[in-house]
Amino acid sequence: MSHSVRDHLKLDIDAYDESIRRFIPGYEAMLGAAAAAVASTRPGVALDLGAGTGGLSEALLRQDAVARVELLDVDTEMLEYARTRLEAFGDRVGFQERSFLEPLPSCDAVAASISLHHILTMADKKAFYSRVYDALPSGGVFVNADATMPAEPEAREALYREWVDHMVVSGISEPDGWRHLEQWAEEDTYFPLEAEMAAMTDVGFKTDCVWQEGPMVVVVGLR
Repeated sequence: MSHSVRDHLKLDIDAYDESIRRFIPGYEAMLGAAAAAVASTRPGVALDLGAGTGGLSEALLRQDAVARVELLDVDTEMLEYARTRLEAFGDRVGFQERSFLEPLPSCDAVAASISLHHILTMADKKAFYSRVYDALPSGGVFVNADATMPAEPEAREALYREWVDHMVVSGISEPDGWRHLEQWAEEDTYFPLEAEMAAMTDVGFKTDCVWQEGPMVVVVGLR
């Protein structure tokens, strides 16, 4: 799996953290909800899949109950940015240039933020969820913060409209907002929340949606 955020989002890495807040409704609250869900299980080692610039990892490391975070990403440029960002956390953080589609190392928690929508089919996503389940011990947790979209066309269009409205309020023009969604659709797939939770349940997780704002959700799976 190869992925470049610079190419996908059409922005410099230094601009990512500012831009993602303009793109994603409730971004800060979403990371906070995801980090709190991970911390609730007091993991020794948590994986951050598709970790990017380390936004979620930083939120996790600020939780005293999270002992260590391992960042996984195939984008070398993003990982280097994250190394600098998280330097103050010392040996509580590690970095691995690898795809989250590869077999995962054993851990106590798995988390992802705005990354798993790059898995394009539900069959592949269910297989991925099964690998996450197998990497975790009993009592381990999987937390996914990402976009979902209803299957019903009118509800789907309304949620896309809400997403563009957020971008407009954040200073992005409406035509550019729709253009961004069209460009992202070349690599991103957003499934219905119900389908995501059903796939996680099918592989053995006890699931719950603990946070939602517009199309963005935080879904928790307990092993």
